[in-house]
Amino acid sequence: MRIVIAGGHGQIALRLERLLAARGDEAVGIIRNPEQSGDLRAAGAEPVVLDLESATLDQTAEVLRGADAAVFAAGAGPNSGTERKDTVDRGAAVLFADAAERAGVRRYIVVSAMGADPDHPGDEVFDAYLRAKGAADAYVRSRTALDWTILRPGMLTNDAGTGQVQLSVSTGRAPVPRDDVAAALLELLDTPATAGLTLELVSGSVPVTVAVKDVAGN
Repeated sequence: MRIVIAGGHGQIALRLERLLAARGDEAVGIIRNPEQSGDLRAAGAEPVVLDLESATLDQTAEVLRGADAAVFAAGAGPNSGTERKDTVDRGAAVLFADAAERAGVRRYIVVSAMGADPDHPGDEVFDAYLRAKGAADAYVRSRTALDWTILRPGMLTNDAGTGQVQLSVSTGRAPVPRDDVAAALLELLDTPATAGLTLELVSGSVPVTVAVKDVAGN
């Protein structure tokens, strides 16, 4: 498979790229900083330099053309202000979804955030982040014809993955290693029956492969 990942230098994206490359798939990571290209190549991914805050729909669709799936894993980052939460976490996500449709890529996975809600109250930067992510999720669900799955991980950690998770519509707040988020994304890519689901993911006691099959069958 050829998988195009927005936010290709992110911690989850790099893990996913390694997993894809290890099994012979073609991972393409979109980055805005060309100096990050070496990190993507080391992970086994093909870097494509494209700033999703300023790129056109046609430019973005061209990168996606011929892909089997798209993964939106980009984010403005913890040190960004409210303006970039809107331009990246909402705006870039909407652009990437529209570009996937234009390029004929149906399978679309979003790495969202637990608590994402376009009507989330509050004036802090994190509140703006949850509103932006929520608005992007709502757009993908209601304004596109993509075969989307939205994944909302709990508190992300750099602990070694256990391969044991809880995956459901509502899990409650808890931590989850980035390793296990990447493993779940890989399984979701392989499980088209999860299209149309918004899922929360935290550490648990069910193997990732089983957890994904369970939600796909419900």
